[in-house]
Amino acid sequence: MTLTARQLEILKLVRLHAPITGDQLAEILGTGKPTLRADLSLLVMLRLLEAKPRVGYFPGTAGKDEEGTFKRWETARVKDVQGLPNSVADSSTVHDAVISLFMGNAEALTVVDENRHFVGVVTPKDLLKVTLGNANPASLPVSMAMSRIPAVAAVRADQPLIEAVRKMLVQELDGLPVVSKLEQPSPRYEVIGWISKTNILRWMTEVESNGQE
Repeated sequence: MTLTARQLEILKLVRLHAPITGDQLAEILGTGKPTLRADLSLLVMLRLLEAKPRVGYFPGTAGKDEEGTFKRWETARVKDVQGLPNSVADSSTVHDAVISLFMGNAEALTVVDENRHFVGVVTPKDLLKVTLGNANPASLPVSMAMSRIPAVAAVRADQPLIEAVRKMLVQELDGLPVVSKLEQPSPRYEVIGWISKTNILRWMTEVESNGQE
């Protein structure tokens, strides 16, 4: 895994000036804070930085074993971290989707057609939007609320884990469906998993615990 020149400069500045805020980092680097958001989020997720509200950024615990951290991320694949997907049929109602979200304690649902092919993703925010202004939203099909392929971001099980992390951070997503392509050239996919920030943090904790034994 290779950090960008800007990410390496952020690490250097934090080591020199910690605690330092995002605004201060942006001013030193001559850029806007929104530009640094993905970089800072990535470094925090890698535990190269720690963030404290109203205080700023500090060197993270992984900085003590930076080389080991990079090696772990270089070899990690999405399949090492992914969990099971929570899926609903595209013919399901909004009411069905809400129940599935809460029963599965899920941050999103993958939506499949009658052949179990992946067709989209629906989130709590999507379901809330479709209920506004509708007299009987519970009976609406979930297909009216979901985000559809190809607008939906997804990853493959054999992709490097760091690529999934970057995609989530850049697109400001909490999770991604993991898919496998059924055949070429038809863009039909099967959902085989779900990867989230929670999955990734749990994996990192387990790896670090095993490394200390």
